[in-house]
Amino acid sequence: METPTAPNRPDAGLREQLDQLAAAQRYRRRRVQDGPQQPKAVLDGRPMLSFCSNDYLGLANHPEVIRALQRGAETWGVGSGSAHLVNGHSRAHHALEEALAAFTGRPRALLFSTGYMANLGVISALAGRGDKVLQDRLNHASLLDGAQLSRANLRRYPHADAAGLERQLNDSGARLIATDGVFSMDGDLAPLPELIPIARRAGAWLLVDDAHGLGVLGRGGRGTFDHFGLTPDDDCILMGTLGKALGTFGAFVAGSEELIETLIQRARSYVFTTASPPAVAEATRASLAIAEREDWRRERLQTLIARFRHGAEQLGLPIMDSPTPIQPLMAGSEAQALAWSRALEEAGILVGAIRPPTVPEGTARLRITFSATHRDEDLDRLLEALDRLSLSTQSTKDDHLD
Repeated sequence: METPTAPNRPDAGLREQLDQLAAAQRYRRRRVQDGPQQPKAVLDGRPMLSFCSNDYLGLANHPEVIRALQRGAETWGVGSGSAHLVNGHSRAHHALEEALAAFTGRPRALLFSTGYMANLGVISALAGRGDKVLQDRLNHASLLDGAQLSRANLRRYPHADAAGLERQLNDSGARLIATDGVFSMDGDLAPLPELIPIARRAGAWLLVDDAHGLGVLGRGGRGTFDHFGLTPDDDCILMGTLGKALGTFGAFVAGSEELIETLIQRARSYVFTTASPPAVAEATRASLAIAEREDWRRERLQTLIARFRHGAEQLGLPIMDSPTPIQPLMAGSEAQALAWSRALEEAGILVGAIRPPTVPEGTARLRITFSATHRDEDLDRLLEALDRLSLSTQSTKDDHLD
């Protein structure tokens, strides 16, 4: 048998595509972290001060959560063995679902292995060919992909524009409306008080992905609904993740009895996947209890956010309007975002450069995020580095003009 010539190899052309990504400043590289999630990290063997984790409450390395995980492993082992619908649904999973339902004030909650899988499962279970799904233009990719997987007709309304949504509903109606609660790259909030009555009048489901609101906003960290003082009805679906503010892994969907039973029967990303380890469920119950009782963590975040925004405004930095631990610093071009990120890294500070297609063209940025375990001196160091960055950027512009 002849060996295929190079042009006929299955991976022919991939190098060219990778080179094109690099030329467009969109090539992504992984770093190797040594040690747990915490502000002081070691990446690729170098000490770094991290401002890019979603561990908002500082629970990913909490001793109580670690002990719960260890006890869970001693009781349940390290794997679930199968899908929830075979024999992978343990008492630990069930207890966490009950705790999440009580925490969110919903009749039922259902665990998924990831938030991505949860959004795929919900949308494809509730909408199908011939249905219309309306989504915020800046929604997370998992919501958009869920609509595509469902084969529904996806339409996107202007970002956080309730009036724009209503106009589209008047034109065509919808089976389901989906939005982030807190937008993961901008840090702003969906106008839920306006969206809920619009969805109700249209007879449509409203799915809210509250991955970045859960644990951070509302009483005891109950999220964006509670932040607005809303009591969601059976037409509202809540998706929350466990790997951000709660510091563990996985996701859940909370809603009515009928909704959860329907997802158990029809959500393919639930039915056809192995359940997460029961020990992780035990750790999550511990982190959920800490998040609910320790309001100081959310208070600390608000202090850090206020101090950062005041300092950034004093420096004239182009920060976006965000009341959450996600504080974007607008760069515009991919090259500028990468240059800023590299300059900070040289100063020992890790902040990710966010570029298209994660964000729209022309809106590349630094995504600065805070944890309740950041110290005042950590914030001061970040602001000092950003100040130097601003001066060096201005100097570069001046040199170019000369």
